[in-house]
Order: sequence, then structure tokens, then C-alpha cells
Amino acid sequence: MKIVVAVTGATGAVYAVRLLEALKGAGTEVHLVLSRWAGETLRLETGLTATALEELATCCYQENDLAAPVASGSFPHQGMVVVPCSMKTLAGIAHGYAANLIMRAADVTIKEGRKLILVPRETPLSAIHLENMLTMARLGAVIMPPMPAFYYRPQTVDDVVNHLVARILDHLGLEQDLVPRWGLPRK
Repeated sequence: MKIVVAVTGATGAVYAVRLLEALKGAGTEVHLVLSRWAGETLRLETGLTATALEELATCCYQENDLAAPVASGSFPHQGMVVVPCSMKTLAGIAHGYAANLIMRAADVTIKEGRKLILVPRETPLSAIHLENMLTMARLGAVIMPPMPAFYYRPQTVDDVVNHLVARILDHLGLEQDLVPRWGLPRK
């Protein structure tokens, strides 16, 4: 399986780290695009460098590299995840403004009818944010805000992060054992 993962500068870099770890563990070919601010947010929130994140991917591209393979509909992949997704990036994607490689790759993902998962990070949400999310949902994107579930009784921040990553993996059609399914006893 080949997946495009884009990381913006929105808060929530830990979700990207955990997703990339899970995808690498599953043997998935990952094409990673980092925004200019993603590396700084990653450093501030986790202490990791952009290089550490890039080591979890198969191929990496700069956000201004519009000649990258993921900028073309002829690049086959099984889905794209923008995690975390800033409101700026969401707005650009929703309105076809492909100002950088993240927005262009998402635009191509939509036009080619491939799965697009957006993990928006903002609170509270304004009407503008909600309209942009509604636009994307109408275009077939999966809008997956990182809202924790408590039915499995998370004990740590890692538990909460794993829940979201497990949901992303489910939507990509990948097996996961990060969190128990509803109704199944916890390990």
C-alpha cells in the first residue's frame, strides 16, 4: 500500500509521529510532505526534529516542490492523510488553492477520487472552519478531528493518540491493534 502523509504546522504533531510509526510498522510505502512550520511545531511539542519524522517515511518532499511525484494524478496511491491539518491548509484545499505541495497533492487526491483524510486542529471552530469542513465532506473527504473516545478507558496521552491513529488506519483499510474494538475486552 502507498499512502501520502502531509504534516502542517498545526498543533498535534504527535498524531503525525504515531501515524508514521504505525504505517512503517505495517510495511506501508509512505510519501511524506512537511510544511515549513511542521518541523518547528514538531520540535516544540515533541522534542523531535523533522529529520526524525522523515526517517519514518519512504520518500520525503519539501512543501514548495510542486514537481514532486505526489503533485500529479499519474502518481498512484491508496490515500492521503493531512495530520494535523491547519485551518489555512483546510481552506486552501477546500477552495482549490494549490499554493504548496500539500494543497496540490490533496487537490489531486480529490480529483482522482482517492481517499483523503483530514485531521483538523482548531478549537473553537468558526463558521468559516465549519463551512470549509462541510465543503470537503461534500467532496468525499473524511473529516476526522482528534476527539478522544473514553469507552476503552484511556490511561495516558499515548492511549488517546493511539485511538485517533487507529481510526485513521481503519479508514485506510489497514489492520490495527493500537486500541480495542467496541465490546472487546481490553488487553
